[in-house]
Amino acid sequence: MKLKVCGMRQPGNLKQIAALSPDYIGFIFYKGSKRFCEGIISPELLHELPVSIKKVGVFVNESTDTILEIVKRYKLDVVQLHGRETPRQCQEIKDAGLEVIKAFSVDDSFVFENTLLYERSCDYFLFDTRGNNYGGNGTVFDWEILKGYLSDKPYFLSGGLNLENLQSLEFEKIRPKPFALDVNSGFELEPGMKDVEKVRLLVEQLRIRN
Repeated sequence: MKLKVCGMRQPGNLKQIAALSPDYIGFIFYKGSKRFCEGIISPELLHELPVSIKKVGVFVNESTDTILEIVKRYKLDVVQLHGRETPRQCQEIKDAGLEVIKAFSVDDSFVFENTLLYERSCDYFLFDTRGNNYGGNGTVFDWEILKGYLSDKPYFLSGGLNLENLQSLEFEKIRPKPFALDVNSGFELEPGMKDVEKVRLLVEQLRIRN
């Protein structure tokens, strides 16, 4: 199981997290987010990250041209789309040579048929908890819902993940298993500042599990 640490915003904290070698590190380029990183995290800092860590840019209802300009400037590897983006826009970004993660907000009324139109235009799906914000709400959706996910498309599990619920029996029962965990607010000291010790413990847990 892979690990993505999302919402990095502080240069020193980023270096500490990168030293733990997560598979993905996410940077939010949505101005409405408390973890908006542009102007604080420099392109040069991202260029210094180990090539083994995939750099993910998170966007919400942004134009393709703007996304690709930021991708080029920051040398991002993956684009995560967290808004109302269409399959056509996902395909445009994929055609530019990028991996694409399409996020879906999940609540009790969510149906996985919503993902079908995106099957060909995305590399991964991401399931997050529907809330007031585009991600980072700190709440967990009912993982039982995932039993209705019958696609072969690998997915990232997000939404209120923390050390406690990732060690729970409910997490062990999840089917199908996620391709990756996407952690954010449950591993923070404050928005954009990750608790390095908690992330280290999670990395150790995943190494044992894998």
